[in-house]
Amino acid sequence: MSESTGFSAAEQAAIAERAQELRAQRGGRKKADALQDLLVKIEEMPEPDRALAVAVHRIVTEVAPELAPRTWYGMPAYARGTEVLVFLQVSSKFGVRYTTLGFNEGAKLDDGAMWPTSFALTALDDDVRARIADLVRRAVG
Repeated sequence: MSESTGFSAAEQAAIAERAQELRAQRGGRKKADALQDLLVKIEEMPEPDRALAVAVHRIVTEVAPELAPRTWYGMPAYARGTEVLVFLQVSSKFGVRYTTLGFNEGAKLDDGAMWPTSFALTALDDDVRARIADLVRRAVG
């Protein structure tokens, strides 16, 4: 499958394997269940939100594997411990013009006396992917 239609069969198999690994770890069942919940939410999204969510998930898990995937208000989110650092609010759920990539207070994006903590996403290209990756790297410090 392409990125615009969701996860490929190979990616789904790898995700299932990772979920099994997490279940085998101490306290891993909760992490595995949280990951599965997030993936189900992404698969249920209509296009183009699903494509954006899949891409953000791939970027966050590659750039910041230490963040735990989960849902937050029914949307994809990535946490350090119990604190959500990065989250996505898809346009279809909230009936708005664009999907939002957001960062909570724990994100290390501080830049002087004022800095952005949310970003409108309408489409993905290489530049947008690179900007998301950079923001996530900076957010986790």
